Amino acid sequence: MTSMSRARVARRIAAGAAYGGGGIGLVGAAAMGLLLAEVQLAKRQVGNGTAPHAPKAQGLYGLGYSVPGEPPLRLRMLGDSTAAGQGVRRAGQTPGALLASGLAAVAERPVDLRNVALPGACSDDLDRQVALVLADPAQVPDVCVIMIGANDVTHRMPPTRSVRHLSAAVRRLRTAGAEVVVGTCPDLGTIEPVQQPLRWLARRASRQLAAAQTIGAVEQGGRTVSLGDLLGPEFAANPRELFGPDNYHPSAEGYATAAMAVLPTVCAALGLWPADEERPDVSRREGFLPVARAAAEAASEAGTEVTAAMPTGPRGPWALLKRRRRRRVPESEPAPVTPSPQAGPSGV
Repeated sequence: MTSMSRARVARRIAAGAAYGGGGIGLVGAAAMGLLLAEVQLAKRQVGNGTAPHAPKAQGLYGLGYSVPGEPPLRLRMLGDSTAAGQGVRRAGQTPGALLASGLAAVAERPVDLRNVALPGACSDDLDRQVALVLADPAQVPDVCVIMIGANDVTHRMPPTRSVRHLSAAVRRLRTAGAEVVVGTCPDLGTIEPVQQPLRWLARRASRQLAAAQTIGAVEQGGRTVSLGDLLGPEFAANPRELFGPDNYHPSAEGYATAAMAVLPTVCAALGLWPADEERPDVSRREGFLPVARAAAEAASEAGTEVTAAMPTGPRGPWALLKRRRRRRVPESEPAPVTPSPQAGPSGV
C-alpha cells in the first residue's frame, strides 16, 4: 500500500472515530476466516501470556540532580504490556525506567515515574488509566507516554473505536496540562512465528491503525512516534536479540532501542531539546505535510515523529514530520518505593 493510499484510509478511520462511525474494517471480510485460523496458530507458537509480569519500575530517577525546593518532573506511562515493559527481568530495562533516567539526564532534574499500563489492555482501557493518572489535581503529570494498539488489532477492535478512545485520552491529558507522546501501534508483522498470509495482513492492519492513531493524537494536541517494528532496521539484522524469550515482547535491547526513539520527542515536548534540532532538516526528509500524509509516512518508518504545525491548510491540518537522531538511554534502577500492585490479563 502506498503512503497516499494509507493516508486516505487513515483519514477515513480518524474521521469515523471523530463522528461516531464504527464500520471501517482493517482487512476485508473474505480474508477474515483465514486470518483467524492463522491467529490461533500464531498464538500457540508465540506462547503469548507465558512471559513474566513486568518489573515494578515506579519511583524516582536521577536523585543526584535533586535541588531543594524544586519538584521532580512527573512522567506517567499508559498503555499495554509494551508500556509496562513485559518480557524483561529488571526494572531498569523497562521503557518507563529508560525514559525516566534519560529524561533526568537531559533535564538535570529528578524524574518521578508512575506506570499505570496494563498488560493485555486495549485502547478502551485508557479511560481508566487516565483517571488514575489525573486522580490527584495537585500531581498533574508533566508528560505522559502512551503505547497502545497491538491488542486492538489482535482482538479485532474496530479501528474507529480504537482511535476514538485514544483521542479522548489525549484530549483529557492535554486539557489537564500534561504533554502527551503516543508510541503508535507496533508492526505485528515482525513477530517471527507469524506466517503468511497473516504476516502481511497483520502488517497492513498495524500500519493503518498507527497512521489513524497519529491523526487522532496530533489533532488533540499530542505528539506521536511511530514504533513500527519497534526497532527500525536493527530488527531485520538482529531479530532474536531484540525480541524476548517468548518471541513476542521486546527484549531488554529491544526496549532500549524503542526508548531511544521516543526520548527525543519526550524532551522536545517539554522544551528540553536543542532549539537548532527543532527546525526541519531536509537531509533527513523532514518537513511540513498534511497531517494524514505525515501520519502515513510515519507509519512506514519506525522512529518518525509527527506533531501539529498549522491548524488549517489547503488540504486540512498540517503537521511537522521529524526523524530525530537517537541517543543511547542509560539503564538505572528507581529509588526504593512501595508501588501499587498491578493486576490484569497477560497479553501484549
